[in-house]
Amino acid sequence: MDRRAALLFLRSSLVAAASASVVSPVWAAKTDKRPVALLIPRSGPRAALGTSMERAAMLAENTPGRLIVFDTGGTAAGAQVAAVAAMKRKVAMILGPLLAEEVGPVAAVANGAVPVLAFTNDPGARAPGAFTLGITARQSTGAILRYARSRGVRRVATIADGSRWAVAAAEAAAALQGELNLDVRRIDVAAGQPLPAAGDAPDAVLIPGGGDPVMAAARNLKDTGIQLLGTVQALDHRPASLAVLDGAWLASPDPAAFAAFSQAFEARMGGDAGVIAALAHDATAISKQLREKNALNRAGLLAEPGFDAATGPLRFREDGSVARDMAIVVAGPEGYAKVATSRGA
Repeated sequence: MDRRAALLFLRSSLVAAASASVVSPVWAAKTDKRPVALLIPRSGPRAALGTSMERAAMLAENTPGRLIVFDTGGTAAGAQVAAVAAMKRKVAMILGPLLAEEVGPVAAVANGAVPVLAFTNDPGARAPGAFTLGITARQSTGAILRYARSRGVRRVATIADGSRWAVAAAEAAAALQGELNLDVRRIDVAAGQPLPAAGDAPDAVLIPGGGDPVMAAARNLKDTGIQLLGTVQALDHRPASLAVLDGAWLASPDPAAFAAFSQAFEARMGGDAGVIAALAHDATAISKQLREKNALNRAGLLAEPGFDAATGPLRFREDGSVARDMAIVVAGPEGYAKVATSRGA
């Protein structure tokens, strides 16, 4: 090939390449611009909690028009009305509602068209298209019992005071006996009645609730060699409570992740943020992550192997439940020290 022919060939090749790039452009994926609905009690007896949840959600998503807040009033009827209004706005996902009795009406309105991430911790509230994002008694109980078994605990007495959480925790503990090779004995105590003596518990005592019953059990078990076990409800950061709980093993959201969220909330919004507010933040952050992947739907939720959240790593299951990693912490006068992680509770 002579020089002239070579130049003509090169020119034709460049033209062909340029033509190919024009004919076959690379298109960027379109961002899902549909808003996400946050259903919370802006009015009614839980309005203050709703305000905290709204502020926590705003930490995760502050782009105008991406998050629309609807007031449920803290009732099933109010939640249904809020869901209808949200669907009229063509939302891609519903975050909330807060209470178990509100989930059914909201899920019925959504009718599977968009996923519902409810904040309740009642697994019985699961409905078609609705997930329960709250930390359940089974998750917390399973986490602390698995850790206790790994430390040699074989016999556990579970104190049930009649509250919904305590009953659910006691049932979860009984259901795990075979799997963990534990001997679990349930002791029912009426509200206001004294707790059983320390000698009634073989290796460990599980107090599912919080407040005075946990403090009483902690005092009762001091220096007996019987281990006190607790769920997330028992977490108490007051110095006097930490002194009493010294040595107790508790299931908890990951302390580092929750502390980072809590500090950001205090710096930006002021005040303290609790676990329920953290759930609102987590749900909003999850929706934002899915939006960035153009997967803001049920399939996107289920496809993700996990989400890092203020309440700890979690993933969604087909049946509407959530698998959640829980931290195991040991209480001490200076606070709670993480000693282990229970995965996928």
